[in-house]
Amino acid sequence: MTIDDAEFADLIARAVARLDPTIERRLETEAQAHLDLVVLTKRADDEVGKLLNAAVSSARAAEWSWEAIGSALGMSRQAAQQRFGHRPTPIPGTAEHRQLVGLTAFNEMDQLNAWGRHGWHSVGFGPLFHDVEKSSAQWEHRRAVVGSRKARDLESKGWERIGSMWFPWTYLKRHLDLPAEPGEPT
Repeated sequence: MTIDDAEFADLIARAVARLDPTIERRLETEAQAHLDLVVLTKRADDEVGKLLNAAVSSARAAEWSWEAIGSALGMSRQAAQQRFGHRPTPIPGTAEHRQLVGLTAFNEMDQLNAWGRHGWHSVGFGPLFHDVEKSSAQWEHRRAVVGSRKARDLESKGWERIGSMWFPWTYLKRHLDLPAEPGEPT
């Protein structure tokens, strides 16, 4: 179901207003409330910007081209790639840290769990990669939609959230009481 622009704008406005339950009442009588609304809206804008970056990263991980992403954003392929194509600085490559690259939405969980059996666990992620760190025990990884029942259930069972999120995903891990398998995944 697609909603029209007016309904979409109304939903966003209501979400911002809910960030401060007193704002609607105060707007009628307090000049300060208008400035408070600016601050709330700026915070929402910052978060939506992060969500857009994460959504583009997610589309890239699902193997969508820059051309398709640019089209969805109403811009050229080149403009989309220039705006969203940067990669974070990788962690230093040492015996205890690695960066798994070439991961997509379709293979990343299999790869993380294969590495997890050998003691590696994710400590950070981004478009097409996960930063992993070595330990002496096995690890298990899961992915869930941000805010979903699955994510809440996993956290209530002791799963640890990795970073914040990568819209629409949140990543979780748990330490297993098993020694890491020797070597590295093949």
